Amino acid sequence: MPRNSSQLIRIVLGALLTANLIAAGLVIFPPGGSAESLQREMTTLQSQLAQSKARLERSREHVAAVEKGRDEGDQFLAGYFLERRTAYSTLLTEISEAATSSKIKQREYSYSTEPIEGSDTLSMMSITANFDGTYRDVLSFVHELDKSPRLLIIESLNAAPQQGGNTLSVSMKVDTFVRDSSGGAE
Repeated sequence: MPRNSSQLIRIVLGALLTANLIAAGLVIFPPGGSAESLQREMTTLQSQLAQSKARLERSREHVAAVEKGRDEGDQFLAGYFLERRTAYSTLLTEISEAATSSKIKQREYSYSTEPIEGSDTLSMMSITANFDGTYRDVLSFVHELDKSPRLLIIESLNAAPQQGGNTLSVSMKVDTFVRDSSGGAE
């Protein structure tokens, strides 16, 4: 029996020595790394987190700016571009009112609509109109068109004197933009 007990003691001491060596190895080389390496890793992760938060905030600011730009663009289109259904009558009414207030005589009109390349919902409407009036009346008429709440572009204006008076014969081409709110150009 003594032999078994000394053998048993050796086995227990060997197991304790092995457990101590494993414990010492875990103290010297901890599974997650040393305290210093864990601290460095935590510092690095905190820095990455701060950078990610800053990127996220910049992305949110960009999204807000894009949404604001889209809203302002929609407001611009609604305010200055004519609705396709009413564009012709609105523009002719506006030109007629400007002509009446400036005492210029209206003659014939013609119009055409061309789609704008790259857009499914925008077109350019051109109206060619002829008028008779004095130089002062023509200037007043142009001023009235300039005050319009719509985006009207006077593409061309030709004036020629009429015989036997101070009246001018005026031919004018006015462009404006038309939007189709239903989603497709005609």
